[in-house]
Amino acid sequence: MHLAPVAAENSGEDASASVMELNAGAGTCSRASVPGQTAAAVAARRRQTERKLTDVDAAIAQLRRERGRLTVRGIAARAAVSATFLYENPDARARVQAAIADSKSRHDRATAAEHEAIEATWRERALNAEAELTRAQKEIFVQRQRLGELMGHLRDLSQTAPGESTRDHRLLQERLEGAHGGDHRRNGDGRHLRCQGPGLADSPSAANSRAHLAPPIGDGFPSPRSRQSSQSSSTSAVASSQRSPRRHK
Repeated sequence: MHLAPVAAENSGEDASASVMELNAGAGTCSRASVPGQTAAAVAARRRQTERKLTDVDAAIAQLRRERGRLTVRGIAARAAVSATFLYENPDARARVQAAIADSKSRHDRATAAEHEAIEATWRERALNAEAELTRAQKEIFVQRQRLGELMGHLRDLSQTAPGESTRDHRLLQERLEGAHGGDHRRNGDGRHLRCQGPGLADSPSAANSRAHLAPPIGDGFPSPRSRQSSQSSSTSAVASSQRSPRRHK
């Protein structure tokens, strides 16, 4: 009778012991599976970080080829990563800082080279301008001297021109007076010949001889007054010759 309770107690202890053993086995299994999951997660995160770093390097190289401006936001947008990753990850932050510093130094070198080229160009232009200015000043000095000489010649001509014009006017007046004196002398010779008698003055040959013997004036041609006087003399000579036969009859 007393064995039954003992057996019951023994059975209860065995059950509790088996439960404890089962719980201990489950804990051991769970503790054994946690390190494997952690390692897998760490490996996956590491691979993701490496991939992002590779994308960052590719983005930096592409921006350098395109000569684009290297900034944190520009690199993050081109690499398709967050700017937080570039700030928080040490490798990414170091790479971005190195790329930006190199870009600034290259930009500074390019700017300095461009500035030096521009400065050299302007220096050369300044030297050329100075040479041209010196040449222009010399040319202006020569032209001023030439202008002074021409003004002096013009002043001399203005001073000598009135005297020359007066002398030319006097010579022309003397020639005109000489021409009028020749006309008066020819008219006097004609009257003298007519006064000598009807023989020589009334004949047409005498009139023609007087016309041919008259001295030329001016350029060698008889004046209109002398031609008119010779024509009138010849007309009077012809008329007297026509009247002379009737007188003899």
